Amino acid sequence: MAYAISSARKDLGGFSVSRIIPNQNQCRVGPFVFVDHMGPAEFPAGRGINVRPHPHIGLATISYLMEGNMLHRDSLGTIQEISPGDVNWMTAGKGIVHSERETIETRGKDHVLNGLQCWIALPEDKSDMEPSFLHVNRAQLPYIHREKVLMRLIAGEAYNYTSPVKTYSSMFYLDAITEAGAVVERPCGLSETACYVISGEVKIDSENFKAGQFVILEDEETIETVSNSRYFLLGGKKLEKEPILRWNFVAYSMDKIREAEERWRTGQFPRIPGDDVEFIPLPE
Repeated sequence: MAYAISSARKDLGGFSVSRIIPNQNQCRVGPFVFVDHMGPAEFPAGRGINVRPHPHIGLATISYLMEGNMLHRDSLGTIQEISPGDVNWMTAGKGIVHSERETIETRGKDHVLNGLQCWIALPEDKSDMEPSFLHVNRAQLPYIHREKVLMRLIAGEAYNYTSPVKTYSSMFYLDAITEAGAVVERPCGLSETACYVISGEVKIDSENFKAGQFVILEDEETIETVSNSRYFLLGGKKLEKEPILRWNFVAYSMDKIREAEERWRTGQFPRIPGDDVEFIPLPE
């Protein structure tokens, strides 16, 4: 039977996010080990998001916005603004540093931010790969049109479509807008699957779920739209080995985690060109 898990509000310095997973009742869904709903937040001119440089290892981050703009910078020298519907996919591998800020044009006026930030655990044999960054414009992503259904495949494979976003394990990530009465089948059979309801109301098995609920599907095969809705479907094949998540690091041994912590503490990670003054210190 499907069940919903609760989220916790976390302050990121100037605005808060809903931390959905990891959760005391749910550590991951397929390779997804972290899901944050950023916003929805409204900022007056002169204020905005300002996530200082911080490190990652052993994972890929995927940023996707419904509203607003965000500026990604990283230690590879990437400078890339993301707009609604676009995808920023950053593979940390053996180590990368990035920041999430805004352009002058965005911060110079009243603006909003509303989107999801997800972390994907890399398989153990890919966890030390070279870091990389990929930006994909929304026009390059597959659209899936059905009666009363419009879906965008953000990453992975689903419904015989493949996203151009390079992934390293079996997964899917979809943005769906559906009208009342629409029925959407589970994307990838019995792969671990979650449905995050953004607006409206859906029925899974015999239970209704509303906006803000992150629903874990068990044996259920379909999602029925009760009222016009927007939701995300995400998940994938269960990883062969359970990864360890600690702060911004994912690894398959505590030795690897401690090594990354020491590297950050002693300034051994690469720096972001042009954004190397501030940083987020290692939590005590």
